[in-house]
Amino acid sequence: MKPMNIAEKILARASGRSYVEPGEIVDAVVDRVMFHDLTGPMTLKVFEEMGGGLVWDPDRVVVVFDHIVPACSITAAENHVKLRRFVENQGIKHFYDVGRGGICHQVMVEKGHVLPGELVIGADSHTCMYGALGAFATGVGATDMAATLLTGRIWLRVPETIIVKYTGRMPEYLSGKDLILYTISVIGADGANYKAVVYSGDVVSHLSMDDRLTMSNMAVEMGAKTGIFEPDDVTLTYLKGRASSGFALMRSDEGASYSEEYEFDVSGMEPQVACPYRVDNVKPVSEVEGIHVDQAFIGSCTNGRLSDLRIAARILKGRRVDKGTRLIVIPASQDVYREALREGLIDVLLEAGAMICNPTCGPCIGVHLGVLAPGEVCIASINRNFIGRMGSRESKVYLASPATVAASSIEGKITDPRRYLGGAV
Repeated sequence: MKPMNIAEKILARASGRSYVEPGEIVDAVVDRVMFHDLTGPMTLKVFEEMGGGLVWDPDRVVVVFDHIVPACSITAAENHVKLRRFVENQGIKHFYDVGRGGICHQVMVEKGHVLPGELVIGADSHTCMYGALGAFATGVGATDMAATLLTGRIWLRVPETIIVKYTGRMPEYLSGKDLILYTISVIGADGANYKAVVYSGDVVSHLSMDDRLTMSNMAVEMGAKTGIFEPDDVTLTYLKGRASSGFALMRSDEGASYSEEYEFDVSGMEPQVACPYRVDNVKPVSEVEGIHVDQAFIGSCTNGRLSDLRIAARILKGRRVDKGTRLIVIPASQDVYREALREGLIDVLLEAGAMICNPTCGPCIGVHLGVLAPGEVCIASINRNFIGRMGSRESKVYLASPATVAASSIEGKITDPRRYLGGAV
């Protein structure tokens, strides 16, 4: 039997087989499913069209309200009511209503709904974020989600796998966001279509879980089916107090095969910025410095975690947001918000002139709490900068790390964060 990489191993386990290889279709048993208030209504519509009834296992279903929270329209409020009724009728215990959870992907990992070696399916493209914990996690549409709710199973094609190795010495001013933006710029927005991406190399062992979550989250921005970190001590430390059951620490076999291999020395890498209107249109910050920004945004499932708020507060402490720029900060969850309050981070951000909003996806998808007008420019720590992503189709979004966003909010223009972090510029 040939050696398998971690993605193949997880799919083999889920499908009850000892071995799988790229290109095969497997009938896999899922460990957990998740949907939220935006994808939920269509999922329930298809669920009823398929005959409805009871979900296969209510204890393995997670429902989170996060995309339009609190409801900003009558339609959104009606959808919330429908989903609450479904949750109650189905006996779903893992339900995170308004004010009780946060952004779905953050809730899934911090509440222990994802464990290493599991197969997790979500009705959201950034479900791949859970690969940071050594799981195979991927997003699906409403039809697949409805079928999985009814059967607890899903058909998947075993993907080819790309391995990306990060080497060298990572400067303090860099973050997982910079690494993944650079990676996407090389591989391309469609360079990993329906492939798994395994993040590896000496640098990876020193990355925090927050950085890993960011990088797995954005695997889909290069077309990947999932993005996985092999579990290690960082994973085990994160799971302490979160995991309520046992799990398998799967790792790639020695000699496992990959369709492509990349190696990046990060030692001298600059902070990275993705320019409109593609996530792979990435440039070093030195090449885009000075572009005026009307809005700066720190938050989303990609970069609204505690370490992101810490670095923003470190840069903004004792300083003010430029008078021509507004800074919006959204913690990724209630737990993150609460801890940021305890640490005094929220006070620092408020003193600097930031607006702090409740955990929600709102601005990231251009729905509320930070929608852009025609002609406006935003620098944001989100995952996408497509035309109209944060509002008007005539607006522009630049993607960057929270450090770069915070520095830019002070100067009112795209700014190298090394000016505020002590790095050489």
